[in-house]
Amino acid sequence: MGMESLTGYGLGGLFIASFLAATILPLSSELVLGYLLLHNYTVPGVLAVATLGNVMGALTNYGLGRAGGGPILEKIFKVSPKEIETAQHRFKTHGTISLLLAWVPVIGDPLTVVAGMLKIRLWIFLTLVSIGKFTRYAVLSWAVLSY
Repeated sequence: MGMESLTGYGLGGLFIASFLAATILPLSSELVLGYLLLHNYTVPGVLAVATLGNVMGALTNYGLGRAGGGPILEKIFKVSPKEIETAQHRFKTHGTISLLLAWVPVIGDPLTVVAGMLKIRLWIFLTLVSIGKFTRYAVLSWAVLSY
């Protein structure tokens, strides 16, 4: 099932796309988000569903980190030790505030896994990741609707 086919499922498709995009799978939810906004779905509804799905995906990564961290990522999801090391370095350099960047492609997913490995408090994780991901979707929504 491609991202294009998820547009036919409305907000449910957006939730799936947003969830999968936040996991360590190489997917993106922007196409579904933009399509729904351009087809008269409400901005608050789209923002809420996209943010919830994306945060739930990040929470899955966090759980993977808590469950087994590096070995699970390397063997099952082919995340390189270098990517994990880079994410750990970001945490050491910038602290938990770096979770505001959990939405950034390539670096965001390893950050959420490392947060689990380091056992960052769940409420801090959820707060920072939610702020970052909501802000990203709000900016994307604005960009789509102002074009």
